[in-house]
Amino acid sequence: MGIRIEDTEGRGATLEVTPGQPGDRPRVGILIEDPSGRASWSCSPAAARELAAALAGAAREAEEEPSEPVTVKARDLLRGDVRDGHRVMTVEAVRTDGANVQVTWASDGGRSWSQVYAAETDIRLRRRLRPGG
Repeated sequence: MGIRIEDTEGRGATLEVTPGQPGDRPRVGILIEDPSGRASWSCSPAAARELAAALAGAAREAEEEPSEPVTVKARDLLRGDVRDGHRVMTVEAVRTDGANVQVTWASDGGRSWSQVYAAETDIRLRRRLRPGG
């Protein structure tokens, strides 16, 4: 199955993704074909999953209503809030312990980690979780 993509000038190409050929290590094949020719690439299954997560995250960002970044205190973070920056980091969990807040972040690549902030720390968000969402 081909996926139609375009360059910034609107010229189209077809992208196909397939399981790689059997061999020493598992691979995912990527074929891009346009009127001028074709390019064949491959990557590991882990890299393919990272690419898929990055594409899904970018699609989600493109479809969502644009909003101005907002700054909130660490104690006011909510699950689903998205940190402002060059990489997408989403709040997965928040635990408050007095003057400190432990925030578990998740990347679109599937990684997660925790950081501890003073409750009064300003955190700039690209997108704020909306009530009921």
